[in-house]
Amino acid sequence: MSDHLLTVEQVAERLGTTARFPRRLIEERRIEYVKVGRHVRIPERAIVAFIEANTVAPSARRLRSVA
Repeated sequence: MSDHLLTVEQVAERLGTTARFPRRLIEERRIEYVKVGRHVRIPERAIVAFIEANTVAPSARRLRSVA
């Protein structure tokens, strides 16, 4: 399986954020990235892993209704 390398702008578009957010993830080393010369690329699998790791499952408990 080929793992596509994405630009910061492509990652931002997939996450629905500005380019600043993926750049911050890279700076804080919270996401895997690849240096290609002076360019930074993020493997597609790293985005999938980031989303899975930060997905919050819904709670099974019921909320009380306000009456």
